[in-house]
Amino acid sequence: MTQNSFLPGALLIAGLGIHAHGETQVSAPILYSGMCDASAAVALTDKLFAAASDEGSVIRVYDRDQPGPPIQSINLSAFLDLDARKPESDLEGAARVGDRAYWITSHGRNKSGRERRSRDRFFAVQIVTNAQRVELTMLGKPYEHLLDDLVRDPKLKTFNLAAASRLEPKARGALNIEGLSATPEGSLLIGFRNPIPGGKALLVPMLNPDAVIQGQAATFGEPIRLDLGGLGIRDMAYWDGQYAIIAGPYDGKGPSHLYEWLGGTTTPRRVKHTHLKGLNPEAIIFYPDKGAAQFQLLSDDGKKLVNGKPCKELADPSWQHFRSVWISERQRKARLD
Repeated sequence: MTQNSFLPGALLIAGLGIHAHGETQVSAPILYSGMCDASAAVALTDKLFAAASDEGSVIRVYDRDQPGPPIQSINLSAFLDLDARKPESDLEGAARVGDRAYWITSHGRNKSGRERRSRDRFFAVQIVTNAQRVELTMLGKPYEHLLDDLVRDPKLKTFNLAAASRLEPKARGALNIEGLSATPEGSLLIGFRNPIPGGKALLVPMLNPDAVIQGQAATFGEPIRLDLGGLGIRDMAYWDGQYAIIAGPYDGKGPSHLYEWLGGTTTPRRVKHTHLKGLNPEAIIFYPDKGAAQFQLLSDDGKKLVNGKPCKELADPSWQHFRSVWISERQRKARLD
């Protein structure tokens, strides 16, 4: 592709790592309502973002400057052709390339280890902006055979993804996709929260995303393994010459950390002094008007207690909410550790 300055919703940490001399500040939380489990997001304009939950099949559009309910909701159930008996699609990752946003589900089993075909979806939407509003239109067809393509690819045989896909997603060595990122070439990187083969996070390049949403089989590049301190990938994105990664434990037992990676054979570098205590970061959004100065982080708050009850168990959507924080850089002369 021609690199667009408006790349996918992403964590831009160029200002926090190799190229800068600041330390990070985390804002007070902002609450957006209508769902709890913010698991994937992209920026649509300088002011609007689209977010999805891993508990439903709806894309919700929010005004970043207006806490509260979404300004628009798009139900994807019919388009995704979900199993009416078990419709949860488990949306987990999103990446923007130009005026397209690609979305991916976990492709894993449910928490009981049962196969759920509704969780096997890869699809794209077109982002159309005009003076009045932003429209999201469905592109092509949702692709349902990505897991089959991964299992069949000779380059991935060493990871035994067929066996991994038969385990519940938070078991050691199971299969659980949570990250999706654009690359400078216009392809995508699929990030696995699980498995973590040999203690290293697994990335698989998808070389033909446009063809896949037209029904062609996915083709993959050579797999990439990153040393993220034994953690898997919760989210990742590319911006301005480097990748940013949220890394977290495969089973949710422990905190997540931020890393930067320059691609290729370089070693990822943990971004220190970013205190995210109490948050469950799963989606990060960067806006063109903010540049490297600020980015927005969304927390999956499905298990956060609201009046003594997990948020995602609240029957009234108006009571459901997820937190967002702004992360910015405070300049100082010393380098980060």
